[in-house]
Amino acid sequence: MKIKGLKSQNLRDHMSESELIFIDLAGLSTQQIAETDEATGLQENTKACKKGGKIAKDVRLQLEKQNEKNLVTGENFLAPGKEPKKLS
Repeated sequence: MKIKGLKSQNLRDHMSESELIFIDLAGLSTQQIAETDEATGLQENTKACKKGGKIAKDVRLQLEKQNEKNLVTGENFLAPGKEPKKLS
């Protein structure tokens, strides 16, 4: 899925504040679930990752429903005066 239409730039440079917050929520949730479950190996960590991602997704969908507005959009965000990073 190419929502942002980027080819070689860093995706995080083009995310809105909301998008970044939900990415971080998914990561934090995944980390804490993996630690609580004492996940080891690929299978157990994959389960933790899916649970953490679902938490962030559910919260995002709830907020979008409340605000009647999509948080993830095709619009690119880049802070003024900052050049996009090229991935090598």
